[in-house]
Amino acid sequence: MGTVRRGDLVVAPFMWSDGVCDYCREGLNTSCEHGGFWGSVGYDGGQGEAVRVPFADGTLVGLPKDAASDDRLLTALLSLSDVMGTGHHAALGAGARAGATVAVVGDGAVGLCAVLAAKRLGAERIIALGRHLARTDIARRFGATDVVAERGDAAVEAVRELTRGQGAHAVVEAVGTEQSMRTAVDITRDGGTVGWVGVPHGSGTGIDLGVMFDRNIALRGGVAPVRAYIPELLPDVLDGTIDPSPVFDLTLGLEDVPAGYKAMDERTALKVLVAN
Repeated sequence: MGTVRRGDLVVAPFMWSDGVCDYCREGLNTSCEHGGFWGSVGYDGGQGEAVRVPFADGTLVGLPKDAASDDRLLTALLSLSDVMGTGHHAALGAGARAGATVAVVGDGAVGLCAVLAAKRLGAERIIALGRHLARTDIARRFGATDVVAERGDAAVEAVRELTRGQGAHAVVEAVGTEQSMRTAVDITRDGGTVGWVGVPHGSGTGIDLGVMFDRNIALRGGVAPVRAYIPELLPDVLDGTIDPSPVFDLTLGLEDVPAGYKAMDERTALKVLVAN
């Protein structure tokens, strides 16, 4: 018997997975033996009037039908398909917990959702590193106690000044450049952890294994298995405990998807919602 039926309102993660292989059962749906990405050769993309979902019962998560009548709630629920789950993955990987100081490198949608996730996990202090005022305003709304606008060495100095020279217990890296990774490591407290979800791009990783070895810094992260997190996060979105909807700051029709990608690339939009 299938778990989803015609007419259901559902959320779809950014990868499909069968839900029954060893990896899926262990909560690592992104390594599913039969999984894949939307738009792979031979499969539909995820943006269209209709999409065929491989392994729909293992991939899709049903939502309350009345959620469709609440635009804000529906937008918040959409974040579970990627950015909220990815921010949660980063915060968990970094070890965000009650009483901890968490720093988040990156003010994109994932970084902002990591701030929200860290707050949800009980972090006492959350330092958001970002330079765009509209985005850092959202970070504060999501629970950031401090904002650092500097980059590079200046950012490291600022974070260490805020933390009595020690750095943060848990650091989220949500950018993926060599500089951002170096900053993440440099602002991590000895014995702390970097939660890495920024897709790597550029000439190098910025990781100095000698530094990490000497200071007992751990590195965890990778592609977020958001399907595994949806059942945990969904109730908190439905009851308003967390509201990731502000990360969507531009709504376009399906015919304007290219303009949406351009807006995000040019940083005139944080995250685009496509409404048909």
